[in-house]
Amino acid sequence: MVQVRVLGIALDAAQQHVILLKPVLAGEGDGRILPIWIGAQEATSILVAVEGAVPPRPLAHDLMIAMLETLEASVTRVDVTRIDDGTYYAEITIDTPRGIRVIDARPSDAIALASRAEATMWVADEVLAEAGILDTVSDPEDGAEEEVEEFRRFLDDVDPEDFQG
Repeated sequence: MVQVRVLGIALDAAQQHVILLKPVLAGEGDGRILPIWIGAQEATSILVAVEGAVPPRPLAHDLMIAMLETLEASVTRVDVTRIDDGTYYAEITIDTPRGIRVIDARPSDAIALASRAEATMWVADEVLAEAGILDTVSDPEDGAEEEVEEFRRFLDDVDPEDFQG
């Protein structure tokens, strides 16, 4: 498993949202980032959490976190465990008063929860090897605008089907 963080969310040529996950430690994941296509609502929810924005009304993932807190439970980690025919699978690990529980989830929901709970996010080595793309992009804060533009050109030409087995 490789620990990752949200690098950003972008739109591909078909105007579909793509979340980009990047290894936390340099050199892990063979210099790859993982694109996962997600829905517009999930993209909004993740962006709200990552940017620390406060929506006027709680979003569904805010409600989930509030429910967990009320039950004295917390999200401790999220794992993107596998990819099968272009579909990603994830698990959410929750610490409850009755012990650790692992719940199957869509990666977009798992990442939205992890972003709110400040839980660690992990990707299986096999998933990163199969679906990861070479990281030719640096963080925008690093001032690598040319590399960001190159990656945007890549997104304009790529489709989710390109990552199916």
